[in-house]
Amino acid sequence: MSTFQAEPALIRHLGRADYEPTFAAMRAFTDARTPETRDEFWIVEHPPVFTLGLGADRGHLLAGADSIPVVQTDRGGEVTYHGPGQVVIYLLMDLRRNKPGGKLYARQFVHKIEQAIINVLGAYNLAGERVEGAPGIYMADGPKQGAKIAALGLKVRGNGCTYHGLSLNVAMDLAPFSWINPCGYAGLETVDMRSMGAPAELADVQQALAEELVRVLAHTET
Repeated sequence: MSTFQAEPALIRHLGRADYEPTFAAMRAFTDARTPETRDEFWIVEHPPVFTLGLGADRGHLLAGADSIPVVQTDRGGEVTYHGPGQVVIYLLMDLRRNKPGGKLYARQFVHKIEQAIINVLGAYNLAGERVEGAPGIYMADGPKQGAKIAALGLKVRGNGCTYHGLSLNVAMDLAPFSWINPCGYAGLETVDMRSMGAPAELADVQQALAEELVRVLAHTET
């Protein structure tokens, strides 16, 4: 077995960038990487865009959705929205490195990502929770209990290399979420940290979440 020890992921700040070139760059990075390539987390803020997962039903695009570009992707999941005021972090990782004696399996990977989001929300006094069978993070209490605040959509190749990632709503125009069935769920309410009473600077949440992802993904349960 290889004794190669991975460094912590390199955090790259891409600023505001269009979705399609970023998507192409993720695939190109993953195509070119070797077993020695350092993992990277790409932090980005996208102009308004709807993205479709591999199995997405275009019927989940509702009235109003035609005012925003729609991009077909190769991630899992249904339709989601990215826009200004949202933290997006793409996880370009080799899962074979992250578990002694084998690879970190996709379900464990998702669980760790969700935990990092829950931890960061907790630092802003917001309670987030998982919902079985519906990846992402939802409000755990209060009048908006069950509303979605963060989304996950990943591509895990057969060789264990990943791209795509997660989004956390910080301070957004939430209207476009009402023009879709978010992640395929009709009537699912979507909120952001600001509407939940936790105003925060986007850059602060970007950095906090990236650092928490590095910490949580580096931690090995015993």
